[in-house]
Amino acid sequence: VQLQASGGGWMLPGGSLRLSCTKSGRTGTMAWFRRAPGKEREFVAAVRWGTHITRYANSLKGRFTISRDGAKDTMYLQMSSLKPEDTAAYYCAASQASLITGAMADHRHYDYWGQGTLVTVSS
Repeated sequence: VQLQASGGGWMLPGGSLRLSCTKSGRTGTMAWFRRAPGKEREFVAAVRWGTHITRYANSLKGRFTISRDGAKDTMYLQMSSLKPEDTAAYYCAASQASLITGAMADHRHYDYWGQGTLVTVSS
């Protein structure tokens, strides 16, 4: 499985960005994680590829939306009402397993990682 993330960039606070992650190979669950400068990796959202079941970090629910397009083999992260604290490198990850909801947020269950795309939110 190979993952290619894109869509990062600079945005003013309150703005929106959409990240994309295109995959090759079979995946059961895909997710977004992020790592802000000086902080640990943080779960953002995940989607089970076949059933579209999603899970979000509680702190981001309502501002971020994860989706997938099976025809394009692409996962998306629509981010709105961006805040400076959303500044981070965003990584897409994949597992070939259809993870249970309780496991979706654990990075240890993901075997494949994209290269990361940087999001900067500042005025």
